[in-house]
Amino acid sequence: MPRVIQIRDVPEDVHEALTKAAAAQGISLTRYLLRELENLTQRAQVPHINAAVVRQTQAKVQGHAGRDKILSALREDRGG
Repeated sequence: MPRVIQIRDVPEDVHEALTKAAAAQGISLTRYLLRELENLTQRAQVPHINAAVVRQTQAKVQGHAGRDKILSALREDRGG
């Protein structure tokens, strides 16, 4: 079930900037903020995902994985 989040004491200039950004995209402030929170959540997961890939790579090579091996595994997991 969806939850409600209330943010108090938002500075007027911040509120105005967010309202303008939402209007420029033709969506409500609520929808704009929800989308931004979703994007923030996805970005916040990247370090955890990367750490998991490093651990998996280290397990595959049974020890320390060098930078090139880790980057290669990251690209592979991202489909690149």
